[in-house]
Amino acid sequence: MSWHILLRLPIKQDKGIAIDMDQLTDLKSILHSKRANIYYLEKCRVMQKDGRVLYLTEAKDEQLYWNIPIANTTVILLGTGTSITQAAVRMLASAGVLIGFSGGGGTPLLMGTEIEWLTPQSEYRPTEYVQGWLSFWFDAEKRLQVAKHFQMLRINYLQSTWRKDKDLKHEGFFIDDQDITQALSGVSNKIARADNVGELLLIEAQLTKNLYKIAVSRTQQKDFVRNYDSTDSANAFLNHGNYLAYGLAASTLWVLGIPHGFAVMHGKTRRGALVFDIADLVKDALVLPWAFICAKEKMSEQEFRQQILQKFTEHKALDLMFEQVKQQALQNSPAPPGEERSKENQS
Repeated sequence: MSWHILLRLPIKQDKGIAIDMDQLTDLKSILHSKRANIYYLEKCRVMQKDGRVLYLTEAKDEQLYWNIPIANTTVILLGTGTSITQAAVRMLASAGVLIGFSGGGGTPLLMGTEIEWLTPQSEYRPTEYVQGWLSFWFDAEKRLQVAKHFQMLRINYLQSTWRKDKDLKHEGFFIDDQDITQALSGVSNKIARADNVGELLLIEAQLTKNLYKIAVSRTQQKDFVRNYDSTDSANAFLNHGNYLAYGLAASTLWVLGIPHGFAVMHGKTRRGALVFDIADLVKDALVLPWAFICAKEKMSEQEFRQQILQKFTEHKALDLMFEQVKQQALQNSPAPPGEERSKENQS
């Protein structure tokens, strides 16, 4: 399975063909966790034409239409200079595609600019996961335990990914190197002993800082300073890759019907903070090293997107998000009344 950005499939323009929305084939035959495409589009018009969703680009002397395979697409992120028609939004909603608006390059360029997500509202969402999530969320201790679980999983996923990724090894990221071992040493114990979310956030920040130093040493980006508003390649790629991870996390939560505001770790004042919690499962393992590697190789934004999305697929990042959110939502979920009655009748 592969990910594609700006997949360019020319469309023959057939005139006089009208396809009723009711005649569309099942646009949800592919599970969201198995879909192959995330799109970031700039300077184009997204529209519905002849029963398909296309985007229109204008060259010097011609207009070109490109197909978007919506049944195999998870997220469409619309950057600067884009527009979208109501008919296209209707078809994207029918296929369960998440639509986002962003600044140029897929990330905010101006302070205060955020990605806005539009989620299809014309269908029923599952209720078991949000009910299970809320069954523990109002208990501060249980919420802390889930936050700890996510942080432990973040470390385990990083170790597993770096241990088996041949490309990372080729770039000098060996999980048994002394500096990496030292950075990860004792973190699990600190997480287990944390008494509150504030302590977890400090542990997370220190680990990420140490991982930045490791990536800098491997890629010779000696002047790097983490700055979200900086325009150097490493910072830009970190921002870009993080927002791609946020897209996966937002898709996961939307499919499972869990509102983004019920965070376990981030966001006392950010209503979408659960997206950050889930995206953190994969950011350090995948986005962080490849942002520095691609900056060292002087890759373009599109080349970086292709690289990071390939790694998301290779290491099953979206599958991990689905599995873990479902597991945490259901582990404390009370049995439905019907199941309780059946158990009582059996006893």
